[in-house]
Amino acid sequence: MLKKFALIVAGGSGSRMQQMLPKQFIEIAGKPILMHTFEAFSHFDTSIEFVLVLPESQVKTWEKLCSNHNFNIPFQLAHGGTVRFESVKNGLNLIQEDGIVFIHDGVRPFVSEQTLQNCLNATLDKGNALPVVPVTESVRYIDKQKNQAVDRSKYFLVQTPQTFYVSEIKEAYNQPYSSRFTDDASVLEKLGKEINTVPGNRENIKITYPEDMI
Repeated sequence: MLKKFALIVAGGSGSRMQQMLPKQFIEIAGKPILMHTFEAFSHFDTSIEFVLVLPESQVKTWEKLCSNHNFNIPFQLAHGGTVRFESVKNGLNLIQEDGIVFIHDGVRPFVSEQTLQNCLNATLDKGNALPVVPVTESVRYIDKQKNQAVDRSKYFLVQTPQTFYVSEIKEAYNQPYSSRFTDDASVLEKLGKEINTVPGNRENIKITYPEDMI
């Protein structure tokens, strides 16, 4: 059986949420957002093994929340770095076997089982998967010289989990960091690998602003 891992990256500070509490710890329906995210994967496949990446300063808060909520999904814990690239790399270092890894934002609790299945199927078939949704609003390109309308049918919003074979994404993360690495797919792309997109689900938002809590 091919092993499956969920690498959950939760490094938010809560500043844009206008709260002192980091956003992944804010409660929705009686439990922290981060716990809902874990459960989305666990409900999809109970055999998934978890790696959680948290800033070292937030570990005690998370441990207390786990105790208060009787949270019993097992996980390995890695400390976050100064940039997301370092955080993901720290998490990948804890995965010692090959298999498939879903790299997911801790504040995307509404990822659907269909999106997870789409990512798994495409990775098994083509080597990786990037969930996307179409842009529905008009889009303009703006720089210091001009602004102009662009064809929105050629643009898509990128979500997570970005999904890979462990060995391949580990190789990609052995590269030196670049500010051009905007997500995990861009790190793999730098090795010349083709990225495969799959349909995401529009509810799979990254909770960032107060209005997202609705």
